[in-house]
Amino acid sequence: MILYGASLSPFVRKVLIFGAEKGIAIERKSIGPGDADPDFRRASPFGKIPALVDGDFALADSTAIVAYLEAKYPEPSMTPVDPRDRARVVWLEEFADTILSPAGLAVFFNMFVAKMVGVKPDMAAADKARSETLPPILDYVETVLPDDGGPLVGGMVTVADIAIACQIANIAYCGIALDDGGRRPKLARFHAEWSERPSARELVAGNLAVVARG
Repeated sequence: MILYGASLSPFVRKVLIFGAEKGIAIERKSIGPGDADPDFRRASPFGKIPALVDGDFALADSTAIVAYLEAKYPEPSMTPVDPRDRARVVWLEEFADTILSPAGLAVFFNMFVAKMVGVKPDMAAADKARSETLPPILDYVETVLPDDGGPLVGGMVTVADIAIACQIANIAYCGIALDDGGRRPKLARFHAEWSERPSARELVAGNLAVVARG
């Protein structure tokens, strides 16, 4: 089983951490979006990362890949049984992927990725996201984090925890104070704990090294 993509992508990292939490052996092949590798393009015709090749089966998109891994390797389960909890996991992953991600990417791309790919950064867009777009979204995350520091849904680690943790990590790499002067203590604790979780620690360290060089 091979996962294509760079772990600096929170979507690639989501799949890698999910697999690690379940004890699935996944070989990683580090490539960027749009790479011409034929096996990668077989899995991802439009060049998006991540992409998975598992024998004769190929698939793109982190949400689809996680759903495949959960179905193929049902133990340990990372899907709640309760219908409301299951629906809430779907919502929180969707929130991370489609609301939190674009807001954070406006800062992360212009601070780091633009230089890597030879694009002129738009620091005005980054500053606007930092000062206007991100704060209310991060405030929302603070409201959904449990007071006891446990998992977000159903008392079990799910893709909701992982998806949000991966997006928050990229935001933190930009030097954004997650706690905002003590207003978001649960968010700061959540990020610190997930950064040190065994399934994530090595990936986070590698990403920090890349960001430092950039």
